[in-house]
Amino acid sequence: MKTISNIVDLQNELFEAHKEGKEIGLVPTMGALHEGHASLIRRSVKENAVTVVSVFLNPTQFNDKGDLERYPRTLDADCKLIEDCGADICFAPSVKDIYPEPDNRHFEFPPQTTVMEGAHRPGHFNGVCQVVSRLFYIVKPTKAYFGEKDWQQIAVVKRLVKYIGMDKKLKIVECPTIREDDGLAKSSRNTLLTPEERQIAPKIYAELKASVDYAKEHTVQETHDKVVADLNAVDGLDVEYFEIVDGNTLLDVPSWEASPYIVGCITVNCGHTPIRLIDHITYKK
Repeated sequence: MKTISNIVDLQNELFEAHKEGKEIGLVPTMGALHEGHASLIRRSVKENAVTVVSVFLNPTQFNDKGDLERYPRTLDADCKLIEDCGADICFAPSVKDIYPEPDNRHFEFPPQTTVMEGAHRPGHFNGVCQVVSRLFYIVKPTKAYFGEKDWQQIAVVKRLVKYIGMDKKLKIVECPTIREDDGLAKSSRNTLLTPEERQIAPKIYAELKASVDYAKEHTVQETHDKVVADLNAVDGLDVEYFEIVDGNTLLDVPSWEASPYIVGCITVNCGHTPIRLIDHITYKK
């Protein structure tokens, strides 16, 4: 595996693969890699001739400077995991490499960018689109791999790909959420949890799972209210939002009959710092 930080060096490395029409997989990450990322990398290695894993902590998608400062940075361990998974290239650029000058592009794809994370983290998805589009232009992959844990992000990236005219050449591959044995979705932020917080964090997914059966006999509003109330009753958990939405538009559904594809999306603040944990559950598909 090669570790490359310079854009020109990366493009030179990929020149022959592009020339020969080989499949190139891209796994965009912000580092602090875990088994969830590893599953994406292994899938890309299996499905492509060349796999590039980017490790770049993107400052433009953080509206909370403290959140950016707390985000774990583990490049040496990340490179080892990437190599162990069989990837060909780790692309680890600096901020100046990705943004040689301020990126003033503005991306807005309502309703996908304006609800849930978009509403609670102003500018977040604009930053996501800035960096993802830059990576797509630099690498020119044929497939890009994203985990379903960041479920809303996938919907936004799909809109982005159409907007920048790459939808005929680039496939967005959605990969299942990887969980710990106790159900907690694997996340780089999990490393920031104290032992006490780590004990209560799995209650988020446990409540989401229980709500699927509850929903069979109750309305959307009743299901929503029960999930929020039960999680808020746990000392150390505070629901930032829980939305039950159409899986395509991401708009709230008034009833279970309103859409054939319904998903519950949640963000919970865990602990006193706090650490934001996101997750989702599918009710209908």
